[in-house]
Amino acid sequence: MDNQQSTITAKPISPLRNGVYVAFRQVLALLGLIMIAVAIPIAFLTPVIPVGLPIAILGVVLLGRNAMWGRRWMESVLARHPRVERFAPNWLMRLVFGREKRDVHPDGR
Repeated sequence: MDNQQSTITAKPISPLRNGVYVAFRQVLALLGLIMIAVAIPIAFLTPVIPVGLPIAILGVVLLGRNAMWGRRWMESVLARHPRVERFAPNWLMRLVFGREKRDVHPDGR
């Protein structure tokens, strides 16, 4: 009875619903990209109170979790500039990229 009941309640995802879901995730990724770009001037305008940092972190999370192109872009930045990864906390690396931080050599390689 339970098996029969579970097959009745499981509805296939319609193409329209799937398309709306994909569009919503892309909007969230673009919002994350905008938040990263806006966080830089805000950080310079508020040097005493770090308002830009939470905005940038939220933007990175939105971009990395909702778009493969955003995750690839951020991974390429980290590959080109390995010292940037040193500033990222471990929880952020696991949340966005699903991995631990890489060890960075003192000379930046």
